[in-house]
Order: sequence, then structure tokens, then C-alpha cells
Amino acid sequence: MSTQQAENDARIYREAARCNREEEHLEGATICLPNYGQLVATGDLHGHRRNLERIMNFSDLEHAPTRHVVLHEIIHEEPSGLAGLDMSHEALLTAATWKTQYPDQIHFIQSNHELAQYIEQDISKGGRIVTYSFLAGLRQTYGDAYTIVADAIMEFIGSYPLAIRTANRVMITHSLPSPSAMGYFDPDVVRRKPTNGDIQDGGSGYALVWGRHQSADQLATLAQAWDVDFFICGHQPQESGYNVVHERMIILASDHNHGTMLPFDLGRKLDIPSLESAIRPLASIA
Repeated sequence: MSTQQAENDARIYREAARCNREEEHLEGATICLPNYGQLVATGDLHGHRRNLERIMNFSDLEHAPTRHVVLHEIIHEEPSGLAGLDMSHEALLTAATWKTQYPDQIHFIQSNHELAQYIEQDISKGGRIVTYSFLAGLRQTYGDAYTIVADAIMEFIGSYPLAIRTANRVMITHSLPSPSAMGYFDPDVVRRKPTNGDIQDGGSGYALVWGRHQSADQLATLAQAWDVDFFICGHQPQESGYNVVHERMIILASDHNHGTMLPFDLGRKLDIPSLESAIRPLASIA
């Protein structure tokens, strides 16, 4: 692609970043949604462009002005073979463009893979250093002008909040801290603008997006700290598309052929059975 195309795409990312920073319902690092309309919660996408297209088709935001969509972990796909390229920036550009079209309805939350790209932390997956593979995919697309786009992507990822909170007491985050991190984790990290220390290894923002294997007691503690009842997260792989943990947490995966999403009303009282029954397989959407 030409330098002109790189500059055009970089402008999209920077405009999407501006929209993120100017979210109407942003309080600290949490978007607090109103008590009406619908929210479409999703799991990790990891470059799954067909599932992103299905989410967009279902959401039909042109005709649904009170519907919101949460997206996270869009980058770092699993290419075929070690020589394959990670082209997940294509899905990221689609999502950023969608944000500029519907700035009050599309919401991003920070994830461990996107945070790793942002803080230049080397992480491996499938025998590859995925942060390098992502940049290689950008270079394949934009040539020597890839740095123009890479810089704009960093601004975009850096503008992500940490959480979505609904008026009917659901917290949506990429993950939650591991039990071992609770000794230093500060729940107020979602109530303020995260510092550089928060998002580095050992910080509370970092712990929030990297944690696994949460316990029932821990979920109860976090629910009380944030004054919520339930959590919807991603991060932990789910072969069947989702899992219910301790009757308080639903983990979604949207990055494979059994991927799912969870649309639910923002103005009604919720429980885990009603949330679980609302989960939709993405493969069922044209």
C-alpha cells in the first residue's frame, strides 16, 4: 500500500482514539452505561474477521440507536504455520472504523494481548512472539510506511478503558485478577485514569487483564468492591464458546467457529440463568 493509504488508516485510528477518550459515559477507566437499551458483550476475537462481521450484522447499529457493543482482544490471530503472517490489524481497522461511525455505541476495553503490544512486552503463542508477528503483518500491508500506522494503533490501544459497568449491576472486563494477585490489587484502578505503573507487570491494570482461575470468594469480594452482581469476561479459552464460573462470572470466547456473544437488556433485572440463556452462537448469524 502507498504512504497515502497508511496515513489515511492512521487517521482512522487516531479519530477512534479521540472517540474513546471522549466517551460520554466514561468515569475514570470505566464506561457506565445507562439503564435502557441493549448491550452486546463479546469475547476475545483474535483477528477472527468473519465473527466480527457477524457481530456487526447482528448489532445493526444503523437501526438500533440504543444498542451498545463491547469489543476486546481483537489482535494477535493464529496464522497457519510458523511462516504465516498475523493480519489481525485488518480486523482492528474494521473495529476502529466502526467506532468512528458509531462513537457512542461501540466500546473497547483493555486486554492482555493489546496491552502487551502497547507496552512492548514480548509474549509467545503457538511458538511465535506475537507482538513481533503483528508488526510483521503491518509491514506486509504498508511496507516501509507501516510505522505511521503502528504509532496510530498504539495511540488507539492506549485510549482503551478497563471496564464497562451497567446500571443493572454487570461488570464487563477482559478478565479479573488471579487469586494470588488480590494481595496487591487495587479495585479503584477502574475508577481512575490508569497510570503507567498500573499497566506494567505488577500493577493493578495489568493484573486485571491477565488473571485466571478466579475463586468464588474472590468473585464475591470484587462484586462487593464494585457494587455489582455479575461479571462477563473473556481471556480464558473456551472450546464450547462460553463457561459459567461460580454462578457469578460468564467467560465468552468469540475467536473460533464455536464462538459466542451475549446480548442482554440494560433495563431489566438479571440473573445468571437469564444471561446464560441469552448467549448466541456466532455461527447462527448470517
